[in-house]
Amino acid sequence: MHWTALFSHLFGIFASKEFPPFIRKIINNLYVKLMRVDMSEFNDPDSYPTLNALFSRELKYKRTIDTDDEILISPVDALVTECGTIKDNILLQIKGMPYSVDDLLTDRYVSCAQKIYGGSFINFYLSPKDYHRYHAPCKLRIVSLLYKPGKLYPVNISSCRKRLNLFIQNERVIIECYDIAGRLFFIVLVGALDVGKIILSFDSRVHKNVNCGKPSYYKYENLWLDKAEQIGMFMMGSTVVLIGQPDTFNIEVGQGEKIRFGEPVARLIRSF
Repeated sequence: MHWTALFSHLFGIFASKEFPPFIRKIINNLYVKLMRVDMSEFNDPDSYPTLNALFSRELKYKRTIDTDDEILISPVDALVTECGTIKDNILLQIKGMPYSVDDLLTDRYVSCAQKIYGGSFINFYLSPKDYHRYHAPCKLRIVSLLYKPGKLYPVNISSCRKRLNLFIQNERVIIECYDIAGRLFFIVLVGALDVGKIILSFDSRVHKNVNCGKPSYYKYENLWLDKAEQIGMFMMGSTVVLIGQPDTFNIEVGQGEKIRFGEPVARLIRSF
């Protein structure tokens, strides 16, 4: 087991432990204070039985979502670390740090990867203080999913600038999906240091450490998610990479922009 996986596993044990109320209060409130977590949309920190429950907290009230079918909303609360056009088969984890779409999507999606060349991408970095659930950016049909084991290096700005092929080295879940016009999207959930689990709402078989280091592939029939519907959650900060085939969407956010789940990030290109 790589040291990053071991450290994350041990931290996950601590974060999942239900401590006595007075200890839990200290841990949860210390985390909120140190990470400067805005709890205005959530329950009181003392109400969460574990640190993981606090990490993966649910919104107390539904946010207002732009229902325009042409608007692609942010799937998460995050920092946009990079975005733009995929040149040939190359995209960026951050400025000056290229990597290959083929390598990100693995041999399982080699034929689909070629359809992505020349498309658009947005990287969303979730810091430890952010809301950790991720949602559908538009109405999507989930076709397949690959769990790819890997390392769990940090994915913060500093690490992205120093470590080549970071998203390729790290554990990830790759979701193949299509919008209502039949255009190909990939949503890639990248694991990171201290991420105890990557959980999917529509398939309980898929989460970190369950597959003992072996890739797992799943196919789905007629599985649709509505716009803003929950896809799953991280147990700590991480990264979501959203990729669309050419002529799918025009990006309306920029690198370095802080964005919230439900806010517009791109406009879908009309298919007629």
